[in-house]
Amino acid sequence: MSSVKQMDFTEGSIWKKMIVFSGPILLTNILQVSYQIIDSLWVGNLLGANALGAIAISGTIVFTILSFIIGINNAALTVLSQYKGAKNDEGLKAALNAFVVILGLLTVGLGIIGFVASPYILRWMGTPGEMLPLATTYLQINFVGIIFVFGYNFIATVLRSLGDSKTPIRFVAIAVVLNAVVTPVFIAGLDLGIAGAAYATIVAQGTAFLYGLIYSIYRANVPFSFPSWPAKDYIKSIFKLGLPSGLSMMVISGGVLAIMTVVTTFGEDVVAGFGAAQRLDSLIMLPALALGTAVNSMAGQNICADRWERVGTIAKHGVILILGISFTIGALIFVNAERLISLFVSDTATIAFGKMYIQTIAFFYPFLGINFVLNGVVRAAGAMFQVFVLNLISFWVLRYPLTYVGAYWLGEQGIPIGMGVSLFISSLIAIGYFKFGKWREISVLDEESKTDDEKKLNEGNE
Repeated sequence: MSSVKQMDFTEGSIWKKMIVFSGPILLTNILQVSYQIIDSLWVGNLLGANALGAIAISGTIVFTILSFIIGINNAALTVLSQYKGAKNDEGLKAALNAFVVILGLLTVGLGIIGFVASPYILRWMGTPGEMLPLATTYLQINFVGIIFVFGYNFIATVLRSLGDSKTPIRFVAIAVVLNAVVTPVFIAGLDLGIAGAAYATIVAQGTAFLYGLIYSIYRANVPFSFPSWPAKDYIKSIFKLGLPSGLSMMVISGGVLAIMTVVTTFGEDVVAGFGAAQRLDSLIMLPALALGTAVNSMAGQNICADRWERVGTIAKHGVILILGISFTIGALIFVNAERLISLFVSDTATIAFGKMYIQTIAFFYPFLGINFVLNGVVRAAGAMFQVFVLNLISFWVLRYPLTYVGAYWLGEQGIPIGMGVSLFISSLIAIGYFKFGKWREISVLDEESKTDDEKKLNEGNE
């Protein structure tokens, strides 16, 4: 059995390890967005703007339903990385089993609920009439295969918590290549329409999940075991950390869903343009997502090893890095906005809105990057409830109300203006909590979960 190299973040150059570790995460995120972009390109060009708008709305709902699971998945990154930092192999194995059982059951349950509720949710969102049947078909098929998209993302999270950010690239690459090949065959070759796009998603993600599972067990030495009902303490710990983290993600996705209800009031052209712009929008967010994940793993190991000076340096380097990268990508997308939007759709009104939206929002995303980096650090300490409150403020006190008011006063142009202003204000709040909050006082792992050597080390430092 071969072993995949895993990184120890408690020593060595922070700059070097941050770049080396976050680079593969960024590449993985680029591949995931490429997956979505390729899907949108095929749907937009083969089936038209209404179909593109339908998958944009459906994608928002899938993310909302999955958000609670994704939030607990984020808690897994914190818990497992701290067990890794504590060098507690038995605790790591038991915690991993607990996450597999709890998250697996939750994913299946939400998949069933989402399938049944799909048409009702779409009507509540005000989905335009011509898009409704397309969106319903696409959404329900995606809920059938929801376990696959969760599965390979969870495996990637486990590997990153252990210090391996390179292997997950393979999982996503498989999904991207398969999706690019199979989607046009299913849509046009088999004449399945938008259902073909959904079936292609299931095939691609299912294959990536199976490969990831086999690889992590037989090649990466991940301590998976046959699932068994976890001990009460582990269930309690998962929900203690995971519930706020899950609710935090639901707050985010619910805010995105609420903003979509504002977008749908402007009709099909704006919905389609917003859907195309969101694909480009997500490119600007990729470095922030990658660094947020990287600093979570890096800070988690150092917090448990009581290396607080390195935690502060990790936060500082992460913010500097994200500001430089985000401004650069924002400038490139600003200059090429119309050309990029026209890749997805050909309708003049749709392109016009997409261009206006992306050019307005592009330079606000460095502020979102600050949120991702600083929240990643405090989340690594176990401040799940605090991050939940920060996200509640960001989306429901700031972003949705400001977007709604902006759209009311300025029309469709007010959508990106309201969102951009909210990103700036929420970054100031994140900075304030990072500097003055009490997140450093939180303890995730109980004293008895630490190794004897670590206990002696801590006693010697007192």
